[in-house]
Amino acid sequence: MPAHTKPAPAKAALSPRRDVIIEKPAAPEVPMVATGVQTVTTTADEAGMRLDRFFEARFPGLSFSHIQRIIRKGEVRLNGRRVQPKDRLEAGQAVRIPPLTIGGPKPAVRLSADDEKTRAFLKSITLHEDADVLVLNKPMGLSVQGGSGTTRHLDGMLEVLRQPGLDGQRPRLVHRLDKDTAGCLLVAKSRYAAAALAKTFRSRSARKIYWALTAGVPKPRQGRISTFLAKEEREEESFMRIAKHGEEGASHAVTYYAVVETAGSALAWVSLKPVTGRTHQLRAHMAHVENPIVGDPKYFQIENWELPGGMQNRLHLLARRIAVPHPRGGVLDVTAPLPPHMQQSWSLLGFDAARYDPIVEAPEE
Repeated sequence: MPAHTKPAPAKAALSPRRDVIIEKPAAPEVPMVATGVQTVTTTADEAGMRLDRFFEARFPGLSFSHIQRIIRKGEVRLNGRRVQPKDRLEAGQAVRIPPLTIGGPKPAVRLSADDEKTRAFLKSITLHEDADVLVLNKPMGLSVQGGSGTTRHLDGMLEVLRQPGLDGQRPRLVHRLDKDTAGCLLVAKSRYAAAALAKTFRSRSARKIYWALTAGVPKPRQGRISTFLAKEEREEESFMRIAKHGEEGASHAVTYYAVVETAGSALAWVSLKPVTGRTHQLRAHMAHVENPIVGDPKYFQIENWELPGGMQNRLHLLARRIAVPHPRGGVLDVTAPLPPHMQQSWSLLGFDAARYDPIVEAPEE
């Protein structure tokens, strides 16, 4: 694994956080409203949206199955042609909408005590907020999305930030973090921002930097890990394994890494920069080079390895920094602090979180 070259790092200032007072729609019974055939023009905010998501946003009373059905039957036309639910919109397109029966506007109500508590929690973990974008400092152990047996997750909490009105826009996730990974999580507050940021991630223009504590010191101290990864089911859980090029389900994954500081030969503070965004990529890559991340319950498999005294056996992985082009121009660049268990380890090892991070200048590829 060759050492990387060093282009100049991007610089940008953080914008101040602003408080937001939101009311959310209630859910009482509402009168049904029938509409005739209509043609609407897509807006700049809707550019990049899937057609089915466009209908969800414009007509919240419609069921998703009904939306899919009218599109597939050809009752919906885009600039006069038939379309598929997954087709993406462009600004200024004419959408033919067939007759619909939908719920009328829902009255706005004040947030419940539980919702106020959720909103206060989201505010407490907010690193940056403006009219389009929210960056949260996701705590370790909190799921980003729901799943089997998961009822408390950030995606569900974002409902309390829905904007009022029939066409109220709900903040939506732009990317994901593992449940046990702490740090910067980007959320779009508008459809326009969601479309712009989704394009940024598809084009790999988002710069993400992670910090980890690994067992042993990677050699060389700076390098590039390039493998193919494939998901494998084992008993009741899944994990990512190293795969061969061309293997079914295998995806290419590239990570740059740099050792920031070490505690002898036992532990290393490593900065990681993923070029791709595969599931468990960083965890699987560090295990692959035989320097697994401390506290990783899935990929740490060094026999007879003992956790140093005073350290917590929790995943030592932080989404430290994210820098992306802001949807309205300029660059959004946000940094998350060490979570409590990692701060404890850094203190025990004498690591200074303010130290220069060499991965900042890693290539973009």
